[in-house]
Amino acid sequence: MRGKTYTLLMNTIIIQQAGGPEVLQLQEQPNPQPAAHEVLVHVQAAGVNRPDVLMRQGKYGGAGDVAGMVPGLEIAGIVAACGTDVTRWQPGDAVCALLPAGGYAEYAVVDARHCLPVPAGLSMVEAAALPETVFTVWHNVFQRGALQPGETLLVHGGSSGIGTTVIQLARALGSRVAVTAGDETKCSACRELGADWAINYKAEDFEQVLNNEGVDVILDMIGGDYIAKNLRLLKEDGRLVFVNAMQGNRGEFNALEVMRRRLSITGSTLRPRSADFKAVLAAEVEKHVWPLIAAGKFRPVIYQTFPISEAAAAHQLMESSAHIGKIVLEVN
Repeated sequence: MRGKTYTLLMNTIIIQQAGGPEVLQLQEQPNPQPAAHEVLVHVQAAGVNRPDVLMRQGKYGGAGDVAGMVPGLEIAGIVAACGTDVTRWQPGDAVCALLPAGGYAEYAVVDARHCLPVPAGLSMVEAAALPETVFTVWHNVFQRGALQPGETLLVHGGSSGIGTTVIQLARALGSRVAVTAGDETKCSACRELGADWAINYKAEDFEQVLNNEGVDVILDMIGGDYIAKNLRLLKEDGRLVFVNAMQGNRGEFNALEVMRRRLSITGSTLRPRSADFKAVLAAEVEKHVWPLIAAGKFRPVIYQTFPISEAAAAHQLMESSAHIGKIVLEVN
């Protein structure tokens, strides 16, 4: 291992048991040590994401028994030590990284292939808001959804971290974007980011608003009765991509219409995927998204930061859905 060996205790946020935000408790744990293929990152900031909430509740697929787990799927910080097989990174490098868990801590070990350089001009807080969100968007919208320049994308939850990311990336790559959001303030924020349509779903029916336009790709995190509406809105050869189902995982639709218009229904969750898959995805993100950041065409939207000791308050804000963009914990 290259770099200092850390044997002292570190502060972490532990899930005591599945439950509400109050089960997140600040505790001390031994600093982790990197395996041969890993780096040890001195964490400066950690993104807060909806899967963290589901993990805390014991509802996130593949998490198992969450008691004693440290949540946190994305971080930014400084490489403190490198495993013997690591060649790209050196102690002192500034990185952001995707993790299966463990981000709400002062130190985290990460597969070296899942790290990316902190983009020039971005703070650690901004960099910590990138990996989970950008990896999810790139895979689901541009790989699985195959969104093309000139096509129209509909995003439900346009003011979320996912939504504010995909609006900017889709516009930068030549697509038109429609979003739904819960109030006019959120809709206005989406328009400022580049959305061509921003529909307040509490005041208007998005299916009626977009019926004459039709859409090519839909990114849905709602599910429930949105499913049938989504499929009716899709153009021929349209693609519906699920990344969550916050209002229910069941819905009725006309299978004959799916066949007649050659519609595709897909979706994914990132955490259970293999380390090799995530490594390939990281390389794709660095190749396609990092240049957009350098060109000023995409920047993460930060709504609020919290010290790591107030992780419970950050989760309360996430569950309220009052935020526009990303919530981030400042760790060091």
